[in-house]
Amino acid sequence: MKIKRHRIAVIIGSNIEPILNICKAVDLIKERFPIWAISKTWETPPVGSSGPNFYNTAVILSSNEPVEIVQSQLREIESQLLRVRTADKYAPRTIDLDIVLYDDQILEPRLWQLAYIAIPLAELVPELRHPTSNHPLRQIAADLLPNSGVIPHPEIMPSLGLQH
Repeated sequence: MKIKRHRIAVIIGSNIEPILNICKAVDLIKERFPIWAISKTWETPPVGSSGPNFYNTAVILSSNEPVEIVQSQLREIESQLLRVRTADKYAPRTIDLDIVLYDDQILEPRLWQLAYIAIPLAELVPELRHPTSNHPLRQIAADLLPNSGVIPHPEIMPSLGLQH
């Protein structure tokens, strides 16, 4: 009997020592899950606050666990990296690990409007289709990019050390 491997897209974000914390997060994720793909790192203005800019990276990982277990494991990684959750969901943070896709299920419906999710994720799943317009994510991300204030940082990606 073959065990079902789930394809899971995670957005990694940080605006407190972001390069260091994103690299540490990827290393900790790799200890628990195979990472199959990783996007460039993108600098994005904060949403909902006036704090420092965020850096965001998308990864595709796989697991045979249900989404709740994967989310719990990601929360443990956030704790290891000293993530503090406050009433202000837009407060600066060392790390934020959010599951956006679990197999074909979209867990973050705002991915179509939020450049910090759409742009890195479009590198990894460009043909993902909007559920009503049927536009591919690559097109939606390209449309969001010009007015987003998002800056690519491809030089950060090699330091993430992607290995299978």
